Amino acid sequence: MLSVICPIYNEEKYIAACIESVLRQDYPREDLEVLFIDGMSTDRTRAIVGEYAEQYPFIRLLDNPKRIVPPALNIAIREAKGDIIMRLDAHAKYPDDYFSVLVRKLTELNADNVGGVCRTLPVKNTPVCRAIASALSSPFGMGNSYFRIGADKEMAVDTVPFGCFRRDIFDRIGLFDEELVRNQDDEFNGRIIKNDGRIFLIPTVVIDYFARDTIGKVSKMFYQYGLFKPLVNKKLGKPATVRQFFPLCFVLGLIIGLALCFVHPLFRYLYVLVLAAYLLMAFYFAVKMEKEPKTVILLVATFATIHVSYGWGYIRGLAKIITRRSFTAQSNR
Repeated sequence: MLSVICPIYNEEKYIAACIESVLRQDYPREDLEVLFIDGMSTDRTRAIVGEYAEQYPFIRLLDNPKRIVPPALNIAIREAKGDIIMRLDAHAKYPDDYFSVLVRKLTELNADNVGGVCRTLPVKNTPVCRAIASALSSPFGMGNSYFRIGADKEMAVDTVPFGCFRRDIFDRIGLFDEELVRNQDDEFNGRIIKNDGRIFLIPTVVIDYFARDTIGKVSKMFYQYGLFKPLVNKKLGKPATVRQFFPLCFVLGLIIGLALCFVHPLFRYLYVLVLAAYLLMAFYFAVKMEKEPKTVILLVATFATIHVSYGWGYIRGLAKIITRRSFTAQSNR
């Protein structure tokens, strides 16, 4: 049996399309349950899910009073009846064979977690939304995060989007860490690998994921990714990837380099040179992905926003660990 779990909060713009893609799955419904865990939405999300639940008994709505994602996942895992647990995101649509392929690959590869590739799409056909979607699909923006930039073969990776898990992995290594408002997937996947588990990316499985619609929302999201990453590293006992350090080094370079500009004129030239090199690379990747001048400029701005937000968040996260301050849960997204 497959238990599908999906945390939700104020998703009325996306939830119907998500549920419709679930209903199109070729997985046998007698072996399926779908659990939506709602963080007490204030829009029509609960009503929409309730309408579907009335028509399809395998769909259920659960409450998440804590409102953030990790408790929602844990509520659903404890409630789930399946031998396999698959996480979904309401901002996405899934191919009709998504469930069946991932369940099959989980067995064939003797894996503990498998997932597909995210094809990031603009939520609206505007220059800003197109720029955001392109930034989240670019190696310059995302590094070697293969589930975002794509891959040409099945491969062992450090993380996958959402995830299709063997049920017994939660018995062996525990549930999702409820201290992590963000990066709970990274920490859990890091724990899988730390305990000799295996995670595989299945590039033939493509998820349509709808990106945020403003650069401000992207900034907030990546700031939180950076903020919680040092806490993930602390919990795992080591960094999970090298790519996480590049935004940190970039922001430290901006801050320290600016200070050194007042020390000697040579540092000013070096500072300008490094900034120019960054902008040239950003424009190069932007022009490769977009043709409209306005979108190209917005894409460069989005690259910089992602890198600076993540790097600054990482610095704040390190400061919290050093000063032993708590990571206050401020967002459920």
